[in-house]
Amino acid sequence: MSRLAHTLWNDKHPVIMIFFILLLGIAEILIVPPAWPLLNDSRKVTSVILMLLPYIFLYASANSDPGYITPENHPHQMTLYPYDFTIFHPGQECRTCHILKPARSKHCSICKRCISKLDHHCIFINNCVGYGNQHYFLLLLFFTATLITYATYIGFSILSNEIFKHLPNWTWRGKGYVWSQYFNIWAWALQEYTRIGGVTLLCLLTAPLVWGLLGYHFYLIWAGTTTNESMKWSDWAIEMADGYAFKRAIPSNRQKDTTIEPAWTRWPVESEQVVVRTEDGLPPIREGVVGVGEWERVWKLRDVENLYDLGFWDNLKDVFWPRYGVWHKKERKAEDARNNGRSNADSSATSSLRRK
Repeated sequence: MSRLAHTLWNDKHPVIMIFFILLLGIAEILIVPPAWPLLNDSRKVTSVILMLLPYIFLYASANSDPGYITPENHPHQMTLYPYDFTIFHPGQECRTCHILKPARSKHCSICKRCISKLDHHCIFINNCVGYGNQHYFLLLLFFTATLITYATYIGFSILSNEIFKHLPNWTWRGKGYVWSQYFNIWAWALQEYTRIGGVTLLCLLTAPLVWGLLGYHFYLIWAGTTTNESMKWSDWAIEMADGYAFKRAIPSNRQKDTTIEPAWTRWPVESEQVVVRTEDGLPPIREGVVGVGEWERVWKLRDVENLYDLGFWDNLKDVFWPRYGVWHKKERKAEDARNNGRSNADSSATSSLRRK
């Protein structure tokens, strides 16, 4: 029992994902057979499409690479995002994977892997949500919420039509009926069409939860952050409120230590500040901290730039289009060409000197 509990709590397992699939499947089995004859052709087509899409994106979310960082792809992962010198600093090593942690990455204790741009580990897809599959996860949420909402609409529409057959003057608003009569009529409909009514009520109650989760993730996109990063920002907010956070400028022409930080990234901007905390609430006095100028105490998050916020639409592109992908390839080819040019020039110069 102890081993089973440890596995269920700390390791990857499909129990919750199976529960999610069964919840969707059983609800569809309950409502579709009695409701199908009562639907017109357009509603039938719409229903079939909406029932298939959540399974498609569940499969895509669960089976796609969320952004596993391996020794082979580590150099590429390092170039995806620059360090912001606030919540992500260069030179930090994962104690489990023993690799330098790229900016915006995190080690997942359940997957036992480092994940690029980790948002969170989702038990409903039995996978992490990260750089490689965040768009699939958002589409899963969107189409699941749409399916549930459409099922609620169809269910109440069918029940209302059946009520109308017995009460020709019936309307959705129940005009002409007192509240007790109105609820008695709906109670009769739910009793006569138990399967349709039960699934409709279930969908009515769960739709706001799914839409709320989707709305929260779009808020994170708007803010240019992830669930993991939002928790780090919350920690910084506490430090700032206590007066333990300081910042100063980083020169744009600084020389990077390329042993722990990539020489260039595909991200269009670089950090212009470094933010640190102190134990005593006094400005840092230790040597070797990047940046120039006097330290300035920071009291609120709005006084600190979020390097990864490019605006809502660019943030959205960064999620749904691994993005700037063409730009990145072109830039990498240009960098390779420049390096080859330098190598050829150096070789020519060396040959010339030897001839001389």
